Amino acid sequence: MSRRGLLIILSSPSGAGKSTLAGRLRAWDDTLRFSVSATTRAPRTGEVDGKDYYFVSVPEFQSQVEQDGMLEHARVFGNYYGSPKAPVEEAIEGGRDVLFDIDWQGAQQISNSALKDHVLSIFILPPSITELHRRLVSRGQDSPEVIEGRMQKSWDEISHWGGYDYVLVNDDVDATEAQLKTIISAERLRRSQQPQLVDHVRNLQSQFGDRT
Repeated sequence: MSRRGLLIILSSPSGAGKSTLAGRLRAWDDTLRFSVSATTRAPRTGEVDGKDYYFVSVPEFQSQVEQDGMLEHARVFGNYYGSPKAPVEEAIEGGRDVLFDIDWQGAQQISNSALKDHVLSIFILPPSITELHRRLVSRGQDSPEVIEGRMQKSWDEISHWGGYDYVLVNDDVDATEAQLKTIISAERLRRSQQPQLVDHVRNLQSQFGDRT
């Protein structure tokens, strides 16, 4: 193994461009995988267990939480959602990066978990609140009421920007994509991500002994 994998967390208020950027990152590196969340809600039409979500019962979910099997979890609109720890640990030890599309609460839980040394957290800010609103409207996916709810929630999300390793202002998606690639490429070379360096340095030190 040349390196350990990263837990790459992307967070942002809705409409800041996080999903678009996540898709571009996966197109750039097809080894980058999304973390598949577990949920207690019922599958929607077309959703596949193990691909879109791990669909579990409430007792199963609660049991995983009690056994420390979730990196992060929360209850949203009466259903539980969480990130199973085992597949992430397997990916990290195999040198594969895992991408998380989660809010600040989930990011905080993962950053305080046993895998915190491998976390790379990035928050995406919009260039302005006016532009954020324009993007939500232009998507044509939500009613005015839903958009207003997302706008109100965005203030709380933005207020947690200081808890992330990197913060990018997405005023140009191409430029932001380039910045993300630079950050990820550099973080993959972090000393803690390269376990083979210890043996390499020891080998170099032994070579000094051969010269005496």
